[in-house]
Amino acid sequence: MGEVLALVEARLRTALGEPDARAAVTFLGTDRIEVLRFVDGDLVRYATLGMSARPMADPTAVLADPVKGPRAELVLTVRAGLADTDKVLRPLAVLASTPQVEGVIVAPGASLDVGEPLWPDAPSARCSSPSRAGWSRTWNWTGRWTRCGSCRCCR
Repeated sequence: MGEVLALVEARLRTALGEPDARAAVTFLGTDRIEVLRFVDGDLVRYATLGMSARPMADPTAVLADPVKGPRAELVLTVRAGLADTDKVLRPLAVLASTPQVEGVIVAPGASLDVGEPLWPDAPSARCSSPSRAGWSRTWNWTGRWTRCGSCRCCR
């Protein structure tokens, strides 16, 4: 388990550079989840570390295979200085613990919900203001926002 996390952290450092901060959260009955913060100019990236410690398993399986199965980590990219995004640490850790707590397999296109904004005044998943160009602010499967450009959260 530790060797997997060491490899994941090495890959994160290779791709994103050195983290300038990290926080750890442990929930009852789960392994430790860390959230690392990487700053790159005006972008801040938060990456979980710990979700991939164990393979995700089908909750209906009689016995979970300790080696086989998908593994994942979460990465969130935001613009620096526009909001207090450092409050995203706990919600990201909650999302990263979902496979252990609820037995959910997280895959591309999966939807995870914490029931509240990821940070105070975070933009909603869908922009409520109409767009001049006809776009709405939505998260698409490629991991990019489409913006309406007219509301406060899209500017």
